[in-house]
Amino acid sequence: MEKQIWFITGTSSGFGEAFARYALAQGHSVVATARDTRKLEALVAVAPERVLALPLDVTKAGAAQAAIDAAYERFGRIDVLINNAGYGVVGAVEETSDAELRAIMDTNFFGAVDVMRAAAPRLRAQGSGAVVNISSLGGQLSMPGFGAYSASKFALEGISEALALELAPFGVKVVIVEPGSFRTNLAGAAMRQLPEIAAYADTVGATRAFARDMDQTQEGDPAKAAAALDVALRAEVTPLRLQLGQDAVDMVRDHAEQMLRDLHAWSALAADTRIDG
Repeated sequence: MEKQIWFITGTSSGFGEAFARYALAQGHSVVATARDTRKLEALVAVAPERVLALPLDVTKAGAAQAAIDAAYERFGRIDVLINNAGYGVVGAVEETSDAELRAIMDTNFFGAVDVMRAAAPRLRAQGSGAVVNISSLGGQLSMPGFGAYSASKFALEGISEALALELAPFGVKVVIVEPGSFRTNLAGAAMRQLPEIAAYADTVGATRAFARDMDQTQEGDPAKAAAALDVALRAEVTPLRLQLGQDAVDMVRDHAEQMLRDLHAWSALAADTRIDG
């Protein structure tokens, strides 16, 4: 197997670390980024000659471009770019302040977009590569309390669809990964709980409890997620969307089937809106 260069954001824990360790185990080289590179020391120790640890806060202007440039200066190319940096928020829409909503969009959406735009000219020029954007099953559907998080992932998925069509003529793939519950820090340190309004106790309250209780009890194995992603990337036809975990498969399927039922039920009314004559 040809050795590759993987560029990964948010590599200090969770999916990011799992992807990096998987890539190193395959003999690939990794550009590992995190806001605090001290948290990458154990990863660097796995294969010092094949790991470039870089500081990257995706919310800082110019930071993504500097990291992409440093990666190309060291390795000359990027074969797999994984936008993984992100965090979650639990709170009703009414409980979510402008500051909280803009903050999660800055990281989960705008931060990923900055990385994509910085890499796109290089990927086009080399005529190959893959952009992997880590979304969530919450990028296809939402539930009480996950509005802000899902909004950031819906936005990421929308721009990823366009990017896939734009980069395909240059030989560059785009993959949207939609994991279910995996044993990462998302439900722990990477999940913000917003101030509660009592009126939403029966709706958002259940989501808050679910998010707290699932921390470190999730069935999904991040290492297996990394291996599954690699299989999809190496496939002759790589899917635009890759659900990971049985929960993601089931929930996305149910949501899509409900959308189709609604489309069928209301299609006559929808079509009867054209200008007469």
